[in-house]
Amino acid sequence: MIPPVQPVPEPHDFEEKVRAPGRQWLATHPSAARPKDYWTLFKGTLAQGFENRCAYCAMYEPVGTVDHFASWHEDRSQAYSWENYRYCAQWINASKGKTPADKLLDPYTIKDGWFEIHLPSLHLQVSNRVPDALRERAAYVLERLHLRKDERVLRQRREWYRMFQDKEVSLKGLRKKAPLIAMAVTRAGRS
Repeated sequence: MIPPVQPVPEPHDFEEKVRAPGRQWLATHPSAARPKDYWTLFKGTLAQGFENRCAYCAMYEPVGTVDHFASWHEDRSQAYSWENYRYCAQWINASKGKTPADKLLDPYTIKDGWFEIHLPSLHLQVSNRVPDALRERAAYVLERLHLRKDERVLRQRREWYRMFQDKEVSLKGLRKKAPLIAMAVTRAGRS
């Protein structure tokens, strides 16, 4: 999971362009299977707030998507709520699916050091810094979202680590694009 990120400020025209038309759409389509997508208009703003990193895999994500932290299956009233949006990789968003929010950890609540990548495996682990009351949920998130050792995420980690080892990216660059890998490198004394 991404190192601490501050909630992204709501854009000044979000109410006008997303929330108001979204609420109107919900009122006139109460049984529609999926809410109308007004939120993608602000995907770039959300991405910038997350420094173009997926909220869950904590790596650079140039073509991410808007994740509804509480899915619209769970709470349709949150479909057009800025506070409910997170930026993430599309495949991770699809993995999350209809998982209830109370089974997940909100990327906005993650504290520094709760998750660590271990070298040389590049597997993501729950650290001993996660409070006992949240450890089971943290482990669930890693499995449900395929973050621990899924080949899709391992390929990305391997490439960032290789680029660092081959001096194609500096430690400073690695901290910006793949901060959990940078922390693993620093812990291992390979900086």
